Amino acid sequence: MPIRKGDFILIDYIAKVKETGEVFDTTIENVAKEKGTFDENGAYEPMLVVVGEGWVLKSLDDALSTLKVGKSSTITIPPEKGFGPRDPKKIKLLSIRSFKKQKVTPIPGMQMEVGGKSAVIRSVGAGRVQVDFNPPLAGRTLIYDLTIKKVIENEKEKIRAIIHRRLPSVEAEEFDLKVTKTKTNIELPKDAFYIEGLQFAKRGIVNDIYKFFPEIKTVSFIETFKKTRPKAADVKPRKQESS
Repeated sequence: MPIRKGDFILIDYIAKVKETGEVFDTTIENVAKEKGTFDENGAYEPMLVVVGEGWVLKSLDDALSTLKVGKSSTITIPPEKGFGPRDPKKIKLLSIRSFKKQKVTPIPGMQMEVGGKSAVIRSVGAGRVQVDFNPPLAGRTLIYDLTIKKVIENEKEKIRAIIHRRLPSVEAEEFDLKVTKTKTNIELPKDAFYIEGLQFAKRGIVNDIYKFFPEIKTVSFIETFKKTRPKAADVKPRKQESS
């Protein structure tokens, strides 16, 4: 079955820099650990992509429609179709005093914000710091070893995948869904009640559902707090008053 624009797909990939072989991103946990990029707060599982929606690099997005489910493929992305060429004008020399005023000790390779812009410290010399405002992958050829694991076709599964994309720390199956033609009820598990940024995530989920399922007019989130009863062993008998 060919992949088409608008399809909901789950992909696994290993993304690396052609020039150095460095792995800079992956959905596969053992690869991240092996290559030293493992993030204990990261989500290592097949990633949801809606084809044509720009959720990945455009050149990668365009290539998805040429792939087959279950077949491993290698996609090469030149700099001009990735993060662009390196711009020498975006490399600046700044006084080391400006860093000391912020109580920051610049170290080569350090990534930080300088003047509200993301930058990488390239070198530190006598009173001067070379700061690179180019994207870290600018000028690099990127290679994606990618497999489409699944095409999601069921409406309820698609909505569940949308929820998990916004709330990846909670298993998708933990959300109880009731979906009708015009309404979706989402019952949140207690593990989701106190997630930081929950309200922002809810807003994103609603926007996604309205976009991909225009016939749905109402999305409701249900949070149920159940009263817990004390265990019998924890209930102490009342002392009788002496007469």
